[in-house]
Amino acid sequence: MRDVAINLRALPEQRDLIDRAANLLGKDRSDFMLEAACERAQAVVLDQILFRLDAEKFKQFTAMLDASHGPSPGLERLMAVKTPWSTGAA
Repeated sequence: MRDVAINLRALPEQRDLIDRAANLLGKDRSDFMLEAACERAQAVVLDQILFRLDAEKFKQFTAMLDASHGPSPGLERLMAVKTPWSTGAA
């Protein structure tokens, strides 16, 4: 059961458009809006973690990942830092 409210304000024209679309799908306004918002939210999240490449671009991408870039002074400094849990201070 849904137990959290989400409130928002809209223009009458926006509400009417949403109601019309919801009715066309046989849904009520809340179900329609929640479904649409969740679909959009999933797309935004996936856009941040998932991308597609054609075969040639994927080949270039994996080649860049596999390429040796030599030593990195910044990474070496970072790896030399002692972690708080390994210093023996407790």
